[in-house]
Amino acid sequence: MSLSGKVALVTGAARGIGRGVALALAKAGADVCVNYRTSGPAGAEVAGAIQALGHRAILVQADVSERAAVERMVAQCTTELGPVDILVANAVTSVRQNLLATREDDLRRAIDVGIVGVFHVLQVVARQMVERETKGSIIYISSPHARLPFKGAIDYNTAKAGGHMLALSAANELMWHGIRVNLIEPGWTDTPGERTWYPDESLYREGKKLPLGRLGSPEDIGHAAVYLASDAAAYVAGSVLTVDGGAFVQGPAWSGGESHGEEK
Repeated sequence: MSLSGKVALVTGAARGIGRGVALALAKAGADVCVNYRTSGPAGAEVAGAIQALGHRAILVQADVSERAAVERMVAQCTTELGPVDILVANAVTSVRQNLLATREDDLRRAIDVGIVGVFHVLQVVARQMVERETKGSIIYISSPHARLPFKGAIDYNTAKAGGHMLALSAANELMWHGIRVNLIEPGWTDTPGERTWYPDESLYREGKKLPLGRLGSPEDIGHAAVYLASDAAAYVAGSVLTVDGGAFVQGPAWSGGESHGEEK
């Protein structure tokens, strides 16, 4: 599953799942454009780790909800590393409030990043791929909460449901250009974002209840992204790959959550 010679762009790559994906792609041979919004030092650490692996990496600040910023980001990535072969749309934000407490501004921000932002990066990169006749790979980091409404996360659930359908719709159109769009649904994943909501002992205790006995790791999601981006998945398009340690088959009793490193 070599990605040697490929250029990848990962949004929200400074921490959490985005960080795990960016490093996994680099370990498989890709050069990586590391996107962040506010977590510059963390993003720089990711870029440095990729360079230490012997691959090129650049750090690009951009708010994916802003079209002009996305266009600048893709242009910079193309100029400094080359045309994008692999896009991982990962950036997301959430305040995790229930319906009665959620502010309209919070809901709009989640939608702006998690739906409109996904639209911007998918469209800008896809247009470049079509123009250059690149048989690229686009991966959207979705969530089980696109289908299962996690309590206390109205904004997140809504944004993920919209982003999920947007990515599937893109898959239906872009496959005719030889561009494969696939989705990853991470289960409850141990990230810095989760630790803002749960203490360590709670995460460990709840992880032990899952079928494989632990929470997922950003590396687990990274491995899945490498597969979908590689030629090993050349006949995989429009698919949803669930990486949750078997949690989904437990049904509604599962009450976990996950964090994607967000846009910070």
